[in-house]
Parts: sequence; structure tokens; C-alpha cells
Amino acid sequence: MVVAFSGGVDSSLLAVAARKILGKDGVLAVTADSESLADGELERCEQITTSWDITWQAVSTDELSDDRYVSNDRDRCYWCKSALMDQLEPIAREHGGVITLGVNLDDLGDHRPGQQAAQERGACFPMVDAKLTKPDVRALAKHWGISTWDRPAMPCLSSRLPYGTQVTVSLLSKVDRAESALRKLGFEDVRVRHYGDTARIELPADQLVHAAEQGDNIVQAVEKVGYRYITLDLAGLRSGNLNSSINNESSVHRG
Repeated sequence: MVVAFSGGVDSSLLAVAARKILGKDGVLAVTADSESLADGELERCEQITTSWDITWQAVSTDELSDDRYVSNDRDRCYWCKSALMDQLEPIAREHGGVITLGVNLDDLGDHRPGQQAAQERGACFPMVDAKLTKPDVRALAKHWGISTWDRPAMPCLSSRLPYGTQVTVSLLSKVDRAESALRKLGFEDVRVRHYGDTARIELPADQLVHAAEQGDNIVQAVEKVGYRYITLDLAGLRSGNLNSSINNESSVHRG
């Protein structure tokens, strides 16, 4: 089994389950090393797999060479996953294995064209077959002692750019540095949505009061990255927020 390994709780559970069932020689975890990967994530993936004695490797994907990805329309994730599959397919053929992704039932309800791209290329979603929801995944990961069981989701950095904003290395780096600065202030689960000179910060609703109390520190940290205006989204952090405009073209675009 070749596991597309991001280091999040879903792919971690999938890789550990495969290791338990298939043994060390039966599973290979593969992480895409690209410009859209946040700083430190590649090292984290290696640490997780090492701790579970799972064979791991990184492969380079070059989504930014694809104009369809760079243009950042609603199908951006399709081209991203296609680039990953380009790398995983030869590995799977070499080892006589099947490509698997850590998709759970709850992931099926959002606009995620990357899932379509993976399925079209023959990838499997074992946790969907097992009818596992996100809470199920976290509970089982905790039961098995997987360190990522309560880790916040870490979608790729391109997800911070509104559709239509071209994806560039400089913008991805800017977002990455802003989020890193906020984590140093203690805000682990955070998104910095990029709107030109404005950084719109999303945090879990129960952290908004604390963020307001830390307002000066937040402003200083994010201004250093190069943003002129720093705002706090009072609606809180919402996964898949960029997709809010897909089903309501006339609504105010909330990223």
C-alpha cells in the first residue's frame, strides 16, 4: 500500500493501520514536497513515520509549473492531486501496490476536486470504505496512541488564497511566515487568508477573546511579514472557507 502521507491525523491513521496489518514491507508512506507545504511539515512527516517504523520517502511535485494550478480557479486541487498522482503511480507500479488517500466520510461533503483526480487515477479511500467519520478517525488515532490524533488540520498553503488570485512562491511564503509567527504566539490552529495588503486571520471561536487581548502582538507579528491591514474574522475558523462562494455567487466572498 502506497499512502499519500501529509502528516495529518487522517493519513497518519491510514499509514499506521497499514503498518499494523501489512507489516513493514507492505506499506510505503510518500509525502509531496512542494512550495505549498508549510515550513517544517516535511520533517514532521519523517518524524511520525520513523516513530511507527513506517518506510517513508518524499517526492518533489511541481504544481507551480502548471498554469491550470497557478491560475487558482475552483479546480486548483484537481491539478495539485494530479501532480501528486504523477509521482505516486510509478512508485506503486514498482512495488506492485495500490495508492491510498486518508479521506474520511466527512470529507465527501465539501468541494474537493482533488478527490476526483485521485479516483480517476485508481486511488482508493479505505477510511470511506470503512465508513469512518472525522471524529471516528481522531478517536481511533487516540486509542492507538498516534501523536497527531488531536492535531489541527493543515491544508496546503494555496488554500489561503482566494480563487482567482494567482499562486506564486512569494505569496505562499508570505502566508506561511504569517501563520508561523502566530503559532509562536500560541495560536496553533490558525489560517491567514490573503487579500492583497490585508491578512484576514481565522481562529477557533473560543480563541477570539484571547486574540483580541493579544491584538498588539498579532499586528506587530503579521505586519513584519508585509501585510498592511490585519483583521480578525469574528465568524471563527471554518474548514473549506474558500468554497463558500461556489454555491452562492451573489454572496460576499468570504474566502
